[in-house]
Amino acid sequence: MARTRRRRQLVDARGTLFLVAADHPARGVLSVADQPGAMADRRSLLERLLLALSPEGVDGVVATADVVDDLLLLGALDGKVAIGSMNRGGLAGAVFELDDRFTGYSVSGLGAAGLDGGKMLLRVADDDAGTAETLAACAAAVEELARVKLMALVETFAASHAHSSVEVDTDPERRARAIAIASGLGSSSAYTWLKVPA
Repeated sequence: MARTRRRRQLVDARGTLFLVAADHPARGVLSVADQPGAMADRRSLLERLLLALSPEGVDGVVATADVVDDLLLLGALDGKVAIGSMNRGGLAGAVFELDDRFTGYSVSGLGAAGLDGGKMLLRVADDDAGTAETLAACAAAVEELARVKLMALVETFAASHAHSSVEVDTDPERRARAIAIASGLGSSSAYTWLKVPA
């Protein structure tokens, strides 16, 4: 199915890219708003994804291999952008959450699946040593993706250990600093896009 998927340009005439994120369960995030376990039911998750991907203007999906495979089998990724999620090892609530290991797609796996790029999560927290390992791993992934001409999508946040858990830091200066750090990853920025919080 992956090899026969109808591909499309990453960015169309609108100049924007609207992707549905479906990679949260692999990091142990299963709740949606006030509904715990909402993403634990695979049938329900796939039904919601099929609905979300159907409107015109929705360009594609960011997902882990299990979800991508299911969507491929359902024919939902024809003519859509498909981005594979790479680092899912920073399990939500774990003491190692910010040491966000690459446990999802590898670059070779993305190529074998015929995907359009790889997405990585980078949360910049000065109060957690795990950030350094994640920075180095993300930089290496950006370089490797550029070598095979696949897009690197870096989702970046400023973060901190507030109330004994990892929280997004919404301070504008901290956010701008995190974006600047992510922008400097690797040496092949032509294939790198940043996703930042609105």
